[in-house]
Amino acid sequence: MEGLKKVAVICVLKNGNNFLLLKRAKEPNQGMYVPVGGKIDPYETPHAAALRETFEETGIRVDSMKFCGVLSETSPTKYNWMSYIYQAEIEWQPAPPCNEGELEWIELENILNLPTPPTDWIIYQYLLENKPFVFCAVLDEQLNLITMRDELEDVVVFQN
Repeated sequence: MEGLKKVAVICVLKNGNNFLLLKRAKEPNQGMYVPVGGKIDPYETPHAAALRETFEETGIRVDSMKFCGVLSETSPTKYNWMSYIYQAEIEWQPAPPCNEGELEWIELENILNLPTPPTDWIIYQYLLENKPFVFCAVLDEQLNLITMRDELEDVVVFQN
């Protein structure tokens, strides 16, 4: 049914201030730099999905991932997601091939110069500060971010 949330995981892989990001080859977010991740399979826990998606998209096996927060995205289009955000600190290695697009190591200060979903920069800031979050993002028909609030702290973190 249109408008129902799809449930997914977002897996932020980093080495210090370097993030292993995927330049997506297909929708959603085609051409944008995003962390790896994907939909949670039936009967799968979010943590198990994060480990699976990381391995499927990068070939990298991580022993554990830290749960960091939740991102709910709501729009008047088919783009409606509930994502569990995980993070893993990994050893630096050459960016592996990926069937979802091209993986690249990006330094934090360069992320702002790249096309990324509008919610991601805020997420990275919270991750670097080790702050938990429950983000609710509202987007318009063109998927521009209208507002985003952190429900844990009851504060607006973005307003357009």
